[in-house]
This record gives sequence, C-alpha cells and structure tokens, in this order.
Amino acid sequence: MKRIIIIGGGITGLAAAHRLLELGKENARVFEVTLLEASSRLGGTIRTERRDEFLLEHGPDSFISEKPEALDLVNRLGLESQLIETNSEHRRSFIVRNGRLRPVPEGFHLLGPSRLWPFITSDIFSWTGKARMALDLLLPRGNTNQNIDESLAQFVRRRFGREALERMAQPMVAGIYTADPERLSLRATMPRFLEIERTDRSVILGMLKRAGTQNKAETNGTSGARYSLFLSFAGGMQTLVDELSLRLPPASVQLKAKVTSLQLDRSSGGWTVNTESGVSIRADAICIAIPTYAAAQLLQETDLNLSQGLKSISYASTATVNLAYHREDLPHSLDGFGFVVPFIEKRSLIACTFSSIKFPGRAPSEYVLLRAFVGGALQPDMFALDDVQTLQRVRADLRMLLGIEKAPLFNEVTRWPRSMPQYEIGHQDRVERIDNHLVQLPTLKLAGNAYRGAGIPDCVRSGEQAADALASLPQTRSR
Repeated sequence: MKRIIIIGGGITGLAAAHRLLELGKENARVFEVTLLEASSRLGGTIRTERRDEFLLEHGPDSFISEKPEALDLVNRLGLESQLIETNSEHRRSFIVRNGRLRPVPEGFHLLGPSRLWPFITSDIFSWTGKARMALDLLLPRGNTNQNIDESLAQFVRRRFGREALERMAQPMVAGIYTADPERLSLRATMPRFLEIERTDRSVILGMLKRAGTQNKAETNGTSGARYSLFLSFAGGMQTLVDELSLRLPPASVQLKAKVTSLQLDRSSGGWTVNTESGVSIRADAICIAIPTYAAAQLLQETDLNLSQGLKSISYASTATVNLAYHREDLPHSLDGFGFVVPFIEKRSLIACTFSSIKFPGRAPSEYVLLRAFVGGALQPDMFALDDVQTLQRVRADLRMLLGIEKAPLFNEVTRWPRSMPQYEIGHQDRVERIDNHLVQLPTLKLAGNAYRGAGIPDCVRSGEQAADALASLPQTRSR
C-alpha cells in the first residue's frame, strides 16, 4: 500500500485525490489517500450559497469547455445532466466609457476584432484610436525570439496603440486575471496572440482568418467572450466540489488540519507531515495543492532554493459582492451578461456580472442578482476597505452606471486574500526553475492555479497530472 498525502482541499487537491482513487481501481492497486485541509470546508474559492430562492456564487461561476479537463471530469462523475449553458439571449458584455456602458463590438475577443464592421461602428474607441489599431494590418512582425517575454501592455501598445490597451485590453484582462497588464506575461497567459503574430504577421488578419473557421454560433451576436463555451451547474459550481467530496472515503478527508511543517527522509524519500493539532503522519509521497507562498513556508527546510522560487510568484487579493434587487428597481435594460471597467475610469469596480441574466435559476422571476468585483493588482486599496466601506463604494458605482438608487434586498461581501496568482513577466522561467528543483524530489508534486493556468480546467489538469505522477512511483510501504 502506498500512502499519499494531499495538502489542500480546493478543486486541485480534490481532483488529485479523486484521480488517485480512479487509478487504484484501474490498476488494481491500493492507495491510502489522506487529504488535509486547513479550513472547515472543501472547495477553496469555489463556494455556492442558497439564500431564499437566490443562488449566490462567491467564487468562480463557471468553467470553459474549450479546455477539456474539467468537462472530462464532470462526465466521469456522471454530472453532465446537471450542466447548464449561459442563457442564449443577451450573449454580450459592456465596457464603461465616460460613465456609460458601451457594448463590446460583436466578434471582439480580448485584444482584437474578428469582425470589422462592428469594430468600425463601435463608440468605445475614438476615430484616432481606431486608426491606430488599424495600423496592425500594416505593421511588420515583432521580435519572433520566443525566449523574450513581453508584457501584455507592451504587446497591445506595439500592435494596436495606447487607447486599445486602456479602453479594451486592460479591463478585459483585469476581469480574468485581476492583473496589471504592464507586468502580466503575454507568453504565459495568452500565447495564441503571439502565435497569430508569428504566423500571420497582422493580429487582425489572423483573427479574421480564424473567425471564418469557427462555429458561427460562437461568434455571431456575441462580444467579449465566446459565451457558448462557458458551462456551470444548475445548482452552482459547488455541485462539482460536493460530488468529488462524496467520492472520497470519509476517513480520508481531514478538515481543520493545517500543516505546519514537513520532514523528508532522504534515504527513503518518505515524508513526515506535522499538523497544527500536533498530529504527525508518515507518507510515501505528498502533493502540495495550496498557494505557493504557503507551500514555500512548508518547504524552506527541505529545499531553500525551491522555497525561494515559490515565493517569487506574487498574488493579488479580490472580493466579490453579491447584491439582490427587485427587477423594477433597475432602470438599465440588463441586455448583456455584465460589464468591465477600465482603470482610467477611476471607479471602484473591476467588473460586474448580471448573474441572473447570465445563467438561469440564479434569482426568482421579478428579481435580479448582480455580482460585483473589487480589488486586484491595480486596486489593492479597495480590498483593504471594510465591508461597509466596500458596499458604499460598490453601490455608488452601480448608481452611476446602472441608475440603481434603492438599497439591495440583501448583499454579501466575500473576501479572497492572496487568491489570484500573478503570471508576471518571466513566469514560465520561474515555473521551469521550480520544476528543475522538483526533479531531485520525486516523491513531491506541486499543483494548483499558480503554475500553468488559473482556470478550473487548469486546476483539474494540474491535480490529475500530479496524481498520475505519484501513482507511477515504485510501490513502497510507509513505515
């Protein structure tokens, strides 16, 4: 029997634990899996709450099917019948300009247009801004040396100009990574745009060419994102966490079990895991699926250089604010899924999702559920406010942008301190150095959203790959 300890009970750790049980059944091997979670619940930032007839998401509200790992897991769990897509109507988003919500042009995806006419007629950009963006059609390729890491801001300014960065790229990226585009690595986050430039020279021409081969249902009438690719569950994202939890033997999960230190037996490769309650557990191998700053603390005695590498990955803090209203109290038509706010607008919000418009079953008829986002790398001062101040600032923005004068029926502020890893310039090199240190520690695997993708499918893939690697180690027995 191989004893494997997983530290961290977010979606990554749950996926790793579940995968080990799957592998044990497939290969007729027995793994003694123990999952240690410091808090009183599983799921990490995935947290769904029922309040009266409202369904509140405090963390991620969906996952993307384009990356197959999460959907594959859902199918193996038998949850496919509970999946829901975004509502077929109003599949578009808005960007704030001069205090007003302006529709993102149809076919505009993150950094550039895949359809020309909606872009030309959009009032998000000035005519000089559009002319500068059109220069992309004529500009030569940039430096094709793939070893040079460029920030997203540098890339957008180089191809499309300053206005495109400030009015579109920055708020779109903030809605995904809560990041500073001046520090965000394009190669680590959106390498497809570099590949488009390399193969097609012009990003716009490359996007137009690719749009011709995409399913029209993904592009026609949509803006800002391909909303047909976003999936959730009728009962919220907690459905995935709950099902994974049910598949694990109850004795294998320990809550309120914070790990305080690790000791490696270098002769056998085994580990001793010590918890805050004074319990010590021996293991043949471990998977650490917690933020890198916490993993660094646990590993500083085992490998100081590895610990320092983990500390080099920075994080941003964010908060979500769920607000419920009578529909009649919102003057705005809510004919979209939400909006993002450019930093240059000097607002308190990063973005706001119209939750009950985006997915069915989030609010009773005659009511609306909104979800606002604050904080991030560019506005840490907003995260530092207390809940009362945060709500005041959020409501002030919603009053100006959506015309909401009345108080919400209820509101809930949820804070996620140091939850969003920042894929800053040089990120892939940092991860490669971390991997090089791990070669000397074969019975240790690191997994999570800080390495090779921050979305739920990325976390599932990371956890399952760690499980595959640990399961393939030579069979031993912990003492």
